[in-house]
Amino acid sequence: MSRLSFGRLPRHIGIIPDGNRRWAEKNGYEKQDGYKFGISPGFELYKTCLELGIQEMTFYGFTIDNTKRPSVQTKAFQSACVDAVRNLANQDADLLIVGNTESPLFPKELLPYSKRVRFGRGLMKVNFLVNYGWNWDLNCSLKNSEAGIGGNMANTIASSDISRIDLIIRWGGRRRLSGFLPIQSIYADIYVLDELWPDFKPEQFYRALTWYQDQDVTLGG
Repeated sequence: MSRLSFGRLPRHIGIIPDGNRRWAEKNGYEKQDGYKFGISPGFELYKTCLELGIQEMTFYGFTIDNTKRPSVQTKAFQSACVDAVRNLANQDADLLIVGNTESPLFPKELLPYSKRVRFGRGLMKVNFLVNYGWNWDLNCSLKNSEAGIGGNMANTIASSDISRIDLIIRWGGRRRLSGFLPIQSIYADIYVLDELWPDFKPEQFYRALTWYQDQDVTLGG
């Protein structure tokens, strides 16, 4: 399937890769083992987006709330995020990691990427939410305001370098945003897949894009 198969493509896609723990239990693993099986699907999706000409994608790594899970699970998804970024260094992407870097739960290996870094030819913006929280994100705007940094709120939040999202795709059947970039998601269309994230196949992504063709994008107008 090629780019010409679609009348229009979302410029920016948000990805919520849910279902790793359920997949692990279903396949005879411990819950924490599911996260490492979610790395390869991410790169397959990245390559598919690149082939189609998608300009930007944002991938949900883990949230501040997720770190309330048992430590063995927390360490597992922290490690998976680090491994994913190390693999991305061999690709063509402009990477930005957004999350609370002041927390000890933020992987120190990822600190260099809290400012956008170009890998290879930088063909697509890739944003990775790591130790991210919607409340933390919005509170940065309040802190900037108190520091005398004014202007549009969208320009003063922690995730201000991430643009408005056109389409959000969530795997795993849950019909909620789970705090995913509340400002950028305000006009996003949301497509939910029942398949668990480690079972990703490009056909699932194409299904979402096909559905997107029929959505009325008015941005409130």
